[in-house]
Amino acid sequence: MPVPCLTVRTERWPIAGAFTISRGSKTEAEVVVAELSDGGICGRGECTPYARYGETVAGVAAAIAGLAEDVACGLGRAELQRALPAGAARNALDCAFIDFEAKRSGRPAHECLGLDPPRPQLTAYTISLATPDAMAAAAVAASARPLLKIKLGGDRDPDRIAAVRRAAPQAELIVDANEGWRAANLAANLAACAAAGVTLVEQPLPAADDAVLATIARPIPVCADESVHDRASLAKLVGKYDAVNIKLDKAGGLTEALALATEAQAKGFALMVGCMISTSLAIAPAMLVAPRARVIDLDGPLLLAQDRPHGMRFAGSILHPAAAQLWG
Repeated sequence: MPVPCLTVRTERWPIAGAFTISRGSKTEAEVVVAELSDGGICGRGECTPYARYGETVAGVAAAIAGLAEDVACGLGRAELQRALPAGAARNALDCAFIDFEAKRSGRPAHECLGLDPPRPQLTAYTISLATPDAMAAAAVAASARPLLKIKLGGDRDPDRIAAVRRAAPQAELIVDANEGWRAANLAANLAACAAAGVTLVEQPLPAADDAVLATIARPIPVCADESVHDRASLAKLVGKYDAVNIKLDKAGGLTEALALATEAQAKGFALMVGCMISTSLAIAPAMLVAPRARVIDLDGPLLLAQDRPHGMRFAGSILHPAAAQLWG
């Protein structure tokens, strides 16, 4: 069979409005797309480089492009796991390999990987960090959605979560502080979330300071995000966290994400599957991890002003599996 040719490109996708978390705001998603083509078949994968992990768009694109000769010489998905570390670059290429393998074999990706077919999933919808009044207004607009993810991580977080709860009394609420809390306000913020009926809190403390989570009574399950990447990061989370958020960009691709899910469950962690702000091309492979998770947070394309052709279909907050024209 012909050996595929690797190419890489960067893209900018405007966000509908702005997306704000404790670390700042952004108005567009900058993504990197890896493509493997043999002249007739093209497999694609997308990643979103993240500065929090020392990644840049240019650096990630260069890391992928740097493997073009190796791919031409026969490097495949198994060898890729050793050729690049966990992170966005490996994710884009790993997913491109899986898409290419599926298209070349004429079988869907889930079948190639020995998985059950993906099914529709309820996804969270994100409310960006803002003033309590602005977040309440956003929650009113989204109040028909069953699951809302509330970005916190600043002063007045108890006021914010109380305002959101009043605005969306029927929705299940989960919270993501993006490392924005500190030991001094942890108890008060967790208590405010508990009073608002929040069912999960993501990454309340900086990853370097999360040891305190093992010393307190946690009134709400706490989920690791910035503290977990691949399987190598799991051991240090035991006793601190109740769940882990698996993102393909952190894990370094679907191959590692599936292995991470298995090992995390074996260690007693509940699973969440999340995403960066991205197009549907990045969400499609994450749908193969989603059936294992208690919480699905794959709303990245909903936050964009426009998605790519053949994008994921959302019926309200119900996310449907990808079309074959998109991926897999």
